[in-house]
Amino acid sequence: MSFVERHALWSAEQNEAASRLRRIVEEKNLEVVRLSFPDQHGILRGKTLVAAEALASLESGCSITTTMLAKDTSHRTVFPVFTSGGGFGMKEMEGAADVLMVADPSTFRVLPWAPTTGWALCDIYFADGRPVPFATRHLYRSVLEMLGQRGYDFVAGLEIEFHIFKLEDEKMSPEDAGQPGEPPQVGLLSHGYQYLTEQRYDQMEPALEIIRRDVLALGLPLRSVEVEFGPSQCEFTFQPTRGITPADNMVLFRSAVKQIARRHGYHATFMCRPKLPNVFASGWHLHQSMVSRASGENAFAAKESDEVLSPFGRAYLAGLLEHARASAVFTTPTINGYKRYRSYSLAPDRAIWGQDNRGVMIRVLGGPGDAATRLENRIGEPAANPYLYMASQILSGLNGVDRKLDPGPSADTPYETKAALLPKSLREAVFALDDDPFFRKAFGAEFVDYYVHIKNAEIERFQAEVSDWEHREYFEMF
Repeated sequence: MSFVERHALWSAEQNEAASRLRRIVEEKNLEVVRLSFPDQHGILRGKTLVAAEALASLESGCSITTTMLAKDTSHRTVFPVFTSGGGFGMKEMEGAADVLMVADPSTFRVLPWAPTTGWALCDIYFADGRPVPFATRHLYRSVLEMLGQRGYDFVAGLEIEFHIFKLEDEKMSPEDAGQPGEPPQVGLLSHGYQYLTEQRYDQMEPALEIIRRDVLALGLPLRSVEVEFGPSQCEFTFQPTRGITPADNMVLFRSAVKQIARRHGYHATFMCRPKLPNVFASGWHLHQSMVSRASGENAFAAKESDEVLSPFGRAYLAGLLEHARASAVFTTPTINGYKRYRSYSLAPDRAIWGQDNRGVMIRVLGGPGDAATRLENRIGEPAANPYLYMASQILSGLNGVDRKLDPGPSADTPYETKAALLPKSLREAVFALDDDPFFRKAFGAEFVDYYVHIKNAEIERFQAEVSDWEHREYFEMF
């Protein structure tokens, strides 16, 4: 009996998908298959196996070291993995031991930019079949299962801003290597500052067309490709999908864009605010709603003519506002991301909502009887781990429903309305998470402590660096 069978890891649909996977590998004469899992940062890690070995490992799993879960954004191991419990307080995590990656065959694809290569997203398990508790895809799935027990499905549409630059110098000299290495030197594809003009789009179209073509070939539900306000900045939007699919789509999209761009002489980045002259910050706006499993109706849609949201939708919205500060570490997990929250911009700076207002944190779209009624949360950065971003939204919203919270009136002057300010830094966001017992209970203390440890390691490295600002400000004066 295989590992998958012994622990009942696949559904009937996944077993059918595994049969299709085997057939595709053989029919297309694929040479290799990439097996990847999304780590704590939403970055794909894994192994590439020759096709025969990949098929053999489908139901037995593929080993990978637990240190993958111990790394911060510099890819440094920030837990003492060779001590008792490995810094995690778990015997299974010490000594850089192995866990098993098990493919989710329903995610299998052939990569358009590497046509002899298959790809599948994986979940990770201990040898006894238990899911690794620090795996964020599993964490999100458990939240979806809880939501399903309440009779709802989560629906999300993605609106992702990012930058594409011309690659001028890859910085591949040995002295440029490190943790992290030197970033590449880049040039602009457009000067920006002409929002949605056809001229700016046409300047970026050669690069955008390459990405658009392969994204569609992957089967991702692309809706639109747009140029944003900033230089070399664009936005891709995706049709709404349910459950775990939008999070899976996000990690695949980001990884695909970076790989496709690099192969064609471009550098794509989902960093929120690159340190380049005149460049604008990028955001990730998450459109979300709930659908009733019993009726198939949008649970946010108002039935009363004088309301924009149903009572369920209003309480869910109130929950998002209530936990906005504590959830910021999940929606905006990098130090850089907090440089986006500025007053009188197209980014929020406080926890408020408004009806079709782009200055608020939560933009409410739709109206009475509108099946497309949804909440657009504009707080996120494009580097966020989608599994944590979406899980935090569902948990916050449902807490508002359970407590029958009221979101208050729509804010027509978003940068003047009195409301709780969003964190100004990752450190402040971590403190906000620690001060809010809700997520410690909802995600579990073990996971929250783990995630905070990683974020604190990043903050401590950042604070140890002497910045250009400090040197410029003090070196000559004092």
